[in-house]
Amino acid sequence: MELNVYLAGQIHDNWREEFRKAASEWELPLQFFGPMENHDRSDNIGEEILGEQPDNIFKDEAASAFNNLRTQILLQKADVVIALFGEKYKQWNTAMDAATAISLNKPLIIVRPKELHHPVKELANKANVVVETKEQALKALSYVFEAN
Repeated sequence: MELNVYLAGQIHDNWREEFRKAASEWELPLQFFGPMENHDRSDNIGEEILGEQPDNIFKDEAASAFNNLRTQILLQKADVVIALFGEKYKQWNTAMDAATAISLNKPLIIVRPKELHHPVKELANKANVVVETKEQALKALSYVFEAN
């Protein structure tokens, strides 16, 4: 068995690469995907496809349409979603991805530090599991593969 794992969360550092590396070291049969990690490409995809837009609002709207298309397709393919809420960046896209996973009835693991308990409490209440570290999320996935 292999699980498709959507890694939701900010794209400003290499947390996904660290997660993929740890999963590989643990020899977990996981296939990963998520939002576009190239920030410039994510911001500019609307104009790359549709051409130059009249202003930044239209540019953002065009990019959002294509990023939402990508996210919807990939979330639907996911067996489980891991949504990382960190302390450094605003987390609106993470919250949207987590809420979408809930609405699609996808198993959801939320990773968030104690300091973010309050702002993430409603989503956390709907998640299957809430942990504080990426390692704990990997341990949760590892448990899925344990024999009886």
